[in-house]
Amino acid sequence: MAPVYTARKIGAANTLEHRIFIEKDGVPVSPFHDIPLYANEQQTVLNMIVEVPRWTNAKMEISKEETLNPIKQDIKKGKLRYVRNCFPHKGYLWNYGAFPQTWEDPNVIHPETKAKGDNDPLDVCEIGELVSKPGEVIQVKILGVMALLDEGETDWKILVINVNDPLAPKLNDIEDVERHLPGLLRATNEWFRIYKIPDGKPENQFAFSGECKNKKYATDIVRECAEAWEKLITHKTPNGDVSLTNTSVSHSPDRTDPGQLNLPRGENHAPGPIDPSIDKWFFISGAPSG
Repeated sequence: MAPVYTARKIGAANTLEHRIFIEKDGVPVSPFHDIPLYANEQQTVLNMIVEVPRWTNAKMEISKEETLNPIKQDIKKGKLRYVRNCFPHKGYLWNYGAFPQTWEDPNVIHPETKAKGDNDPLDVCEIGELVSKPGEVIQVKILGVMALLDEGETDWKILVINVNDPLAPKLNDIEDVERHLPGLLRATNEWFRIYKIPDGKPENQFAFSGECKNKKYATDIVRECAEAWEKLITHKTPNGDVSLTNTSVSHSPDRTDPGQLNLPRGENHAPGPIDPSIDKWFFISGAPSG
């Protein structure tokens, strides 16, 4: 029987207090450390933790620093962060999230991007048609990868599709995406290039001239980041501010009995209000059409 992952929600969405803890068969786990990266023995299907559902704006992410790494909304200068609507894109274009048991090592400079890792689990863009929920764990297969250079750090974006999506049998590598979903790769590149411009930041840059690398390249990046996580969880690499508390990694010095963690009970609050300015459209001049 496959494990059943559920979300334990604390506080109301769109508030500073909101947290989503992940439970496996009712026991709290860390989405960063406890959920296996691979969902099958052949390592062709992977587990993805959904942080942000498609078309939404709240910048939700796994909290690296907090015990058991709950999902929370990112905060900047005491305020909740939302991505802006850069015409014609409404919120995030995909179900956005992360691969468990992966880490982009900030101590290592990648030989091809010439930039260090961003100290996060690997980012994942799921391009199927279903809209997922924050804290959902879905099974996906890898299609390709883009290498965003975000403020001097390598920030890989792995493109995947939910294995249960109707299109999944037809999508097996990056060229299949352009064939069956024309325009998606261009839109993805544009989104990552311009999404910070409304906040007064410069356009983001890409390695490889923005090219989306194929499945094999992406799979190698995932393996590298899985090896980096393995060194992190076993203290072979400095962990900085990353919380390594987990409830199931047998060879980890930070394994903890979940009963000792005293987490808050789940709550079922209605979401808090979102400032109407978040729905504003931004028209970015110079966004390429080709």
